[in-house]
Amino acid sequence: MIRNRKIGPFLATMLVASNMVGSGIFLLPATLASVGSITVIGWVIGSVGALFLALVLARLSQLAPHAGGPFGYAEEAMGRYMGFQANSIYWLSCLAGNIAIAVAATGYLASFFPGLAAPIYGAFATVGLIWLLTFVNIVGPRFVCQVETAAMFVGVIPILIVAVGGWWFFDSEIFLASWNVQGEPAYKVIPGSLVLLFWAFTGLESASVASGVVENPQRNVPIATVCGVLIAGVIYTAACSVIMGLIPAAQLAKSTAPFADAVSIFLGPIAGALVALTALFKATGTLGGWILLTAQTGKVGADRGLFPAFFGRIDRNGIPLTSLLLVAALSTVIVFATTSPTLGEQFGKLIEVSVILCLLVYVYACVAVWHYVRPESVATNSTLLRVIAMVAMLFCLGVIAQSDGQLLAISATAVFLTCPLYAVLSRS
Repeated sequence: MIRNRKIGPFLATMLVASNMVGSGIFLLPATLASVGSITVIGWVIGSVGALFLALVLARLSQLAPHAGGPFGYAEEAMGRYMGFQANSIYWLSCLAGNIAIAVAATGYLASFFPGLAAPIYGAFATVGLIWLLTFVNIVGPRFVCQVETAAMFVGVIPILIVAVGGWWFFDSEIFLASWNVQGEPAYKVIPGSLVLLFWAFTGLESASVASGVVENPQRNVPIATVCGVLIAGVIYTAACSVIMGLIPAAQLAKSTAPFADAVSIFLGPIAGALVALTALFKATGTLGGWILLTAQTGKVGADRGLFPAFFGRIDRNGIPLTSLLLVAALSTVIVFATTSPTLGEQFGKLIEVSVILCLLVYVYACVAVWHYVRPESVATNSTLLRVIAMVAMLFCLGVIAQSDGQLLAISATAVFLTCPLYAVLSRS
């Protein structure tokens, strides 16, 4: 009976794909427009890198299901401080990602209220969405999860419409004219775009969670992981490429709702408005879920003794109230600190910091492979896993190295600050 309740490789694949194809892509074409349609090559490279990472995390979830995810692997493999650091930067990555999702939601809200495209009004709208979803989490987190579940299915509609229907109206001249906006050599442009587009793949660590509910996980989890990442990669590549063949790069870079603008071209403004509405619903639902997840990440850190105790305080309903309010307050400060001329630029800054920090946690997970797979093991699968982990780690480090210098410095500062912070917390 228990076995019948578990899912096979097909449903597991759909689970992985649906977890990845989310609100992260809705404003991304506008951000990538500053690079050009050459990013189609970056999507292919990013998909391959995500595939290697997903294989590593899927296997680690089988070797150490008790560890608690990527930062748990870091603690077991490299000690308590590295566990604290991984937990901290993953929490910061989630925080920056939350704000980016809120900015994307504001972008689609601006389709109905154009004034929100102005930096100051957009910032207030973004902060308002964050606090609204925070209070909803406090009052009814169950409702947030229900909305997010519904949003998962609704949100994929505009992406599929563009990825499939848009090709009938694809203009190769627009696509080629937008090929390399920056005019620099491809070997410089493509690597630099990876940190932006990899935002769509962050969260692939959630695929490893499936192992507990999948039949024959040793076989089916890797299959689901590979196929799920491939499906997501194909959808991302098709959707972003077709948009760049519908809207010139200069116009796309200023768009607050790329998918809605694309659909308006071949299905009319009413369809575009409906797409904007579904994208807004998806982004809002996702934001509510990730605010809760970020608060829970802080609570898990407190429960493990890695974070200050107040992160773990809960009310009578089990809600991490202090953690939720702290996330909202910090998000408010960061929203106004990162205000940019366009929502696309602000979105780009936030996702780049989020991706840099998240990739660093993935690097720690790759290093942890050598802890769980002992050198004395001569099995072919063990050797192959170490090779895959090495390739995935080099990919992550390469993407981090190609990121914007200023944002990389901000991310590095956050990492280095964990050392004195850990020293203070460990004494208390």
